[in-house]
Amino acid sequence: MTVVLATVCKDGVVLGSDSQITDKGRGMTYPAEKLHPLGDLAAWGGSGARSVLTDVERCFNENSAAILEAPDIGRALQEQVLPIMRHHYDTFITDVPGEEGGGTPSAYVMAAGWRDGEPWIIEITPSGMIGHYADIGFHAIGSGAPMAQQAGSLLSHFHLTERSLRFGCAAVLRVLRALDLTSPSVGEPFSLCRIDADGAHHLSDKEIEAVSKDVRRWEDAEQAAIGEIFD
Repeated sequence: MTVVLATVCKDGVVLGSDSQITDKGRGMTYPAEKLHPLGDLAAWGGSGARSVLTDVERCFNENSAAILEAPDIGRALQEQVLPIMRHHYDTFITDVPGEEGGGTPSAYVMAAGWRDGEPWIIEITPSGMIGHYADIGFHAIGSGAPMAQQAGSLLSHFHLTERSLRFGCAAVLRVLRALDLTSPSVGEPFSLCRIDADGAHHLSDKEIEAVSKDVRRWEDAEQAAIGEIFD
């Protein structure tokens, strides 16, 4: 199970992901990075066929400046991703003897950034459609997306769009940990990226540990409040 999610904060955008890749054809899982730079000012993540996402990563690395400078970032992303998808769809062999259920070439791509004082979160679906989610403030892709959306809804009363990136990182990490508890194929290490007017910053292991400390303080404060009100 894969999950890549993004949330809007008052001063930027936070992306998070797990690191578990599931190979259905071989019946195995292994760790891999799912969050990638999109130039210095944005980031992206993907879910689905690794062959497609590898080509997308190469393409984005070569064309990040053109994408981020385009008047319509969604169209620019679409123009880069669609030829890759069409190539893999056209060359995909559906019936391989002895490998039924081995997967498909479909993939989801989600990118996010901050431009001209405004957030953007854009998804390209396997059919090439463009989805804009900055106005909603939260979005997730991957097989774990439904649970992530539910977890995001349970955090909605914290009004993430009105809070800082520091809080956004803690909220995203809490969602990822909740998914880790409910699914054996979502697991650590988790990746976090915060994006603001100064650009995208992928958090180091040490920085994620600092976020973990914020989460523990948050959880302890919740328990204290519950005890004070109800005990």
